[in-house]
Amino acid sequence: MQEKHKKMLLILGIIAFFANGDNYAAAPLLPDIARDLDISISQAAFSVTAYMASFGLFTIIFGPLGDRFGKSKIINIAAFGTAIFSTLAAFSFNLPSLIILRGINGAFAAGIFPVTMALIGETFSDEHRQNAIGKVMGMMFMGAASATALGGALAYLGNWRLVYGFYGIAELVTALIMIKVLVKSKGVVDELKYREVYGKAFGNKLLLKTVGTIFIIGFAIFGSFTYAGSYVEEQTGLNLLMVGVILSSFGAATVLGGRKASWFREKAKDKYFIFAGILGSISLLLLSISSSVFTLIIFLFGFGLSFVLLQSSMIMRAQQVMPQLKGTAMSLASFNMFVGGAVGTFTNGIILDATRMSNIFLLAGVIMFFVAFLTTRVVLKPL
Repeated sequence: MQEKHKKMLLILGIIAFFANGDNYAAAPLLPDIARDLDISISQAAFSVTAYMASFGLFTIIFGPLGDRFGKSKIINIAAFGTAIFSTLAAFSFNLPSLIILRGINGAFAAGIFPVTMALIGETFSDEHRQNAIGKVMGMMFMGAASATALGGALAYLGNWRLVYGFYGIAELVTALIMIKVLVKSKGVVDELKYREVYGKAFGNKLLLKTVGTIFIIGFAIFGSFTYAGSYVEEQTGLNLLMVGVILSSFGAATVLGGRKASWFREKAKDKYFIFAGILGSISLLLLSISSSVFTLIIFLFGFGLSFVLLQSSMIMRAQQVMPQLKGTAMSLASFNMFVGGAVGTFTNGIILDATRMSNIFLLAGVIMFFVAFLTTRVVLKPL
C-alpha cells in the first residue's frame, strides 16, 4: 500500500472517529439532556432521531455529488459543516433548538461516511478493499467506543454541552488537516443527474434487497443502542461516567470486528451471516434481562460485534452490485441504515412511554434473529 494511501486511510479514520463519536455520544447523555432541559428521556431522544433522519435523507444528495465533483471535495465540505453545527448544538437552549442543530449536524455528517466508503471503494483494489474498509470502520466504531466513555466522563465533569463542544472542535481541527492530506479524487460522471443515477439504482433489484436489509439492521441496532445508556443507568444506578465505560464494550467490539471481519468470514464461510445474526439476537435478548455490570458488558460486546460483522459485509455487497456508481450505492446504504435507526429510535420511544425499557432490546433481539437468515439470502445470491 502506498504511503499516500496510508495517510488517506488515517485521516479518513480520524474524521470518521469523531463524526461517529458525535453521534454515539448521545447514548449516555439522554438522562443529562432530559434533566437540563426539563423534558422526558423519550423527548430528548428526538434529537437523536433528528440527527439520524437528516443523516439518512441527505446521503441521497451527497453520494451523487461525490460521483460528480469528486469524493474528497465533498468529504472536506461535510467535515467543516458537521464541525460547526456540532459546536453550535452545545449552546442549545431548549428541545426545538437542539433538534434543529443536531438535524443540520446530521445533514453534513451524511457527506462523510457514505462518501468515504465510496472513495475507498474506488481507490483500493479488490485485494485490499475489505481491509481498507475494515480499518476505517474500525476507527469509526472506535469513535463509538470512546464516545460513550468520553461522553459520560465529560458529562460527569461538566454536562452534555461540553461533549458536543468537544466533538465540534475536534472535527474542525481534523477538517483543516484534511485539506492538505486527503488524496484528491475526480468525478466519475460528467453531469449531475439524480433521476438517472437513482433510476439505475432502483432498477437494481439486488441492490434494493441489500439496502432494505441494511434498513432493518439500522432499525434494530441504532434504534435500540440509543437507549442503552438510559437502560444501563436504570439497571445499575451508576453515574454517567461509569455508564459510559460500560457502553464502551459495544464500541470495543465494533473495533475488533471491523479489523477481523475478513478473518471471521474465512472461518465461518457460508455460516458467517447466520453466526453474526444469531450472536446479535442472543446478545440483545439476554441484555433485556440483565442487571449486573458484568453481564451488561458481555452482552453489549456481543451486540456490537454482531453489528459490525453484518454491516461491513452489507456495505461491501452494496458496492459489488453497483460498482460503476459506488457513491450512489453508498448513499442508499447509508440512507437506509440511518433512517432505519431514526425510525427505530422513534418507535422505541413509543415503547418506552408505554411499557418497560427492557422491551426495546427484546424487540431488537427478535428482529436480529430474522436478520440472520435474511442477510444470507441476500448476500449469498450470485451477482
